[in-house]
Amino acid sequence: MPGHSLIIQFYDRECKPVTNPIVIGIDAGGTMTDTILVDEHGHFKIGKAATTPKNEAEGFLSSAEDAAEAWGISLDELFSGVNVVLYSGTGMLNTLLSRTGRRLGLITTKGLEDMILMGRGLQTWADYSYADRLHAITHHHPDPLVPRKRTHGVTERVDQFGDVIIPLYEKDVIKAVKALIEDKVDSICIMTIFSHVNPVHEKRIAEIARAEIKKAGVDITVYTSHEVRPVIREQSRLNSVLIEAYATSRGRQQLKGIEDISKKYGFKYGVQTLLSFGGLTSINHPRLHETMISGPIGGILGAVYVGKLIGNDSLVCSDMGGTSFDMGVITRGQTRIENEPIMDRFKLNVPTLHLDTIGAGAGMIIKVDPLTKKVSLGPESAGSDPGPICFNRGGMEPTIADCDAILGRLNPNYFLGGKVKLDVEKATRIFKEKCADVLGVEITEAAEGMIDMLEQDANAALRRVISGQGIHPSQYTLLSYGGSGPLHLAGCSRGTGFKDIITFQFAAAFSAFGCTTADYMRRHSVSTQIDIPSSADDKALATYGKKISAIWHDLERAAVDEMLADGHAREKIKVEAFLMMRYTGQLEDVEVKAPLSILSSADDMRRTIAQFEEVYAKINHRVSRYGAVGFSVTELGLTATADKVKPTLEKRPLGKSDPAAAHKGTRQAYIGGRWHNANLYEMDRLQPGHEIKGPAIVEHPATTLVVHPNDTVFVDEWTLLHYRHA
Repeated sequence: MPGHSLIIQFYDRECKPVTNPIVIGIDAGGTMTDTILVDEHGHFKIGKAATTPKNEAEGFLSSAEDAAEAWGISLDELFSGVNVVLYSGTGMLNTLLSRTGRRLGLITTKGLEDMILMGRGLQTWADYSYADRLHAITHHHPDPLVPRKRTHGVTERVDQFGDVIIPLYEKDVIKAVKALIEDKVDSICIMTIFSHVNPVHEKRIAEIARAEIKKAGVDITVYTSHEVRPVIREQSRLNSVLIEAYATSRGRQQLKGIEDISKKYGFKYGVQTLLSFGGLTSINHPRLHETMISGPIGGILGAVYVGKLIGNDSLVCSDMGGTSFDMGVITRGQTRIENEPIMDRFKLNVPTLHLDTIGAGAGMIIKVDPLTKKVSLGPESAGSDPGPICFNRGGMEPTIADCDAILGRLNPNYFLGGKVKLDVEKATRIFKEKCADVLGVEITEAAEGMIDMLEQDANAALRRVISGQGIHPSQYTLLSYGGSGPLHLAGCSRGTGFKDIITFQFAAAFSAFGCTTADYMRRHSVSTQIDIPSSADDKALATYGKKISAIWHDLERAAVDEMLADGHAREKIKVEAFLMMRYTGQLEDVEVKAPLSILSSADDMRRTIAQFEEVYAKINHRVSRYGAVGFSVTELGLTATADKVKPTLEKRPLGKSDPAAAHKGTRQAYIGGRWHNANLYEMDRLQPGHEIKGPAIVEHPATTLVVHPNDTVFVDEWTLLHYRHA
């Protein structure tokens, strides 16, 4: 039910009075909107409500109201007292997926008019299954964001060195703009070849376009690729500017609605949103497409924070919700940046923290073919409306969540804090009819088989991520979160060999928590082609260093100006330069934090090269170094950051191992092929030192942790839950 609110709260672990919250973090998913409130001592309260896609401010307000009620304050007290309201979500991505964005027109270099239709081979096959890649008859290109009839070529040419080879024919531009005005476009995008080296023609085309728009008295926005993302590879740069124009306009309206309603209740500042490469920025950010997949990124940031607490900077993150299973890897403190992610089968020039995703979640619909007896999980999800059958809101297709309810793993009277009463009898009846009877097996066997399929898919995905990066799991800690993460943690992680496995009392809102650990940030970069031979002498190295420093200086000025415009004091802005480097001739870059902000000597340049080789060896292997071929700098950039107030988790001494204070009875649960009398525990009542032995079920209003027979869960000093397989 859109707008229906569900309260999920954290109790203060020592029943002490808490101060008022200082940060509101929002994670708006496709199904639910989570709000986490954090005070300066690290105390949490969580609110949850159904996402309202047509007006996300409604779902946000309902979720914030739940959190405020759990804290014991009013909305006015909440918003007037916090310093930061930050948003992450997938609203703009959903606009792209559903093709409900703006009407676009494109002006490009003559001869490149078919670039959109041609695409890149890699993106046109993205998201296809193995079977569909084998049988090309099923293949089709992604639907273009701009049709060919609204794409106009103009005569001009700038070469790869930035020299003007053919001057701009301004009559072509005027003709193209007038045609697009007649076509009643909402936005005009401009992308010319090699504009990332010299944008002179793009700038002039934009000037002419704005003049013609003004003459016509219409409201059309103009976007240029050199302003959105001045990086090499025309196809990816084109996709970036098109998606900025297509999907972010409605997103800005949604974010403005959230800001307006926050200020209505007394919030004094501007709402922030999360960038895809980590860090917060104003909702007025000029490149808002950089925030399109902000939701899952929060989990990576939260993982970095937790890694510092536990003393392990090598982590594998896993986030399981209702539809997807997202995985990220942090190796020795290095989070992999993907410069050309694929988004809805479009390859973009948008730096993004790397994530691997498969379709696997508790809301996935189960289908059994009556002829072949083949079982399929998803890719469709029941969502929250109508939801799984057991929600009793009209859903009639069996899901993994129904299987969890049938097997007693979910408490029918305590789901979402008791706000949703699960109809286990209805779920059992329909599951028997549509799945168990078709397969010819007992209900419990069929239900556990479905859960095993989901968990095996997730387990195999984790193994692929590990092996694909050439890492050994014995050095890594697995972090499991998301509403369904703890529920299926045992099966997803069994046999993987991780050093440690951790989940959280606030697992359902971990991504929102991660957002609250971020700082304000801007990231500017530009493509370069600086080839440094291994035999370069001191004079040559010093020259390369000065060239790099000059580019950094220009980028710093642009980034700092944006931060100042957002109201940050200059003395609080920190700037950190980076390089994208590779051994000459390789195909992949490595991002390297520069050891110095100015490279003024040959020794400075050697120090930078040594830094690259050290990072390269961490990501790959020491023996893979190949400095004899020289080094190539393909991109230069910097991040400008400003601190914000952050939550802190409280460390407390370990107590007794007996969890009797959190015990609340027993329940029959089907695990491992038979029924068990499983002990029940209240997750929020667990204290440092407590140890639970399975079979057991640890319940929280937002999530459920299933402990398999003979497995154990240990609560550490930070009240993190460590899962240990027998």
